Amino acid sequence: MIDAPPGHKAGFIAVVGRPNVGKSTLINRVVGQKVVAVSPKPQTTRNRVAGVRTTQSYQMIFLDTPGIHHAETLFNREMVKLARKTLAEVDFILWVIDASNPLSDEDQLVRGYLEDIKVPVVLALNKVDLVKPKQRLLPVIERCQKLVPSAEVVPISATEGVNLNLLEEVLLRYLPEAPPFFPPEQATDQPPHLVVAEIIREKVFELVHQEIPYAVAVRVDEMEERPGADLVDIQATIYVERDSQKGIIIGEGGRMLKRIGQQARQEIERVLGTRVYLGLWVKVHKAWRKNEDALRRFGYLLKSG
Repeated sequence: MIDAPPGHKAGFIAVVGRPNVGKSTLINRVVGQKVVAVSPKPQTTRNRVAGVRTTQSYQMIFLDTPGIHHAETLFNREMVKLARKTLAEVDFILWVIDASNPLSDEDQLVRGYLEDIKVPVVLALNKVDLVKPKQRLLPVIERCQKLVPSAEVVPISATEGVNLNLLEEVLLRYLPEAPPFFPPEQATDQPPHLVVAEIIREKVFELVHQEIPYAVAVRVDEMEERPGADLVDIQATIYVERDSQKGIIIGEGGRMLKRIGQQARQEIERVLGTRVYLGLWVKVHKAWRKNEDALRRFGYLLKSG
């Protein structure tokens, strides 16, 4: 740990909720930079990612988790398993609910997982900018309050920045006294190659439609600074499950892969603060989401215990 003045606060906050409620957008907004992948498509988050918000008096470590849902496949069960495991390893929980579509079956599933958790819960009612007329918001807040009667409910909009200062004030009340766990300049616990892989996967989600993005995994094969130049060379592979998906990712004349590469490179350069050469390859790993060895190699399979 790092030395800090008396009274300094620091702690870990699990950010949980069903898919596509805005957890990743909220963390990126609070941290002040892109640390986790964001997409309008549900289940974009696949790993537990820490976003670190540091000031002189406190450090909040937000653990973004995969959306909790009714999982049937091995891959989806592992994502939910990761989210549930996180609940037992934090100082308190930030449960994010979509105010424009609250209290779905999956919200009730999250509630069930929280019943036996002993740490405090703060409930962020997100996307309030989509609730119109505003009079509809009060009964939604009242219904959500009944989910966890002891929880404070804070209506917010992560995309518009509404009430994020208020949310931070509420979270600060639950933060324990402790020195910081990360240096002040560090915004995430993810190594650079994983951040790069997530940015590439995010661009696939943004540019490729239908169900194909869910069959995509990305691995960074090489990442090193070019000698004598302000440039980082990156070689990465996009894995899909079928030959037809490979063709769609590459696109006619390679145009789709070129678009993915261009947009990913621009985002990577902003995050790394340096020029980047990005080489992308597309390979088929048949039915990798059903293969334990593949899930382990891509970092999606939890260790037992």
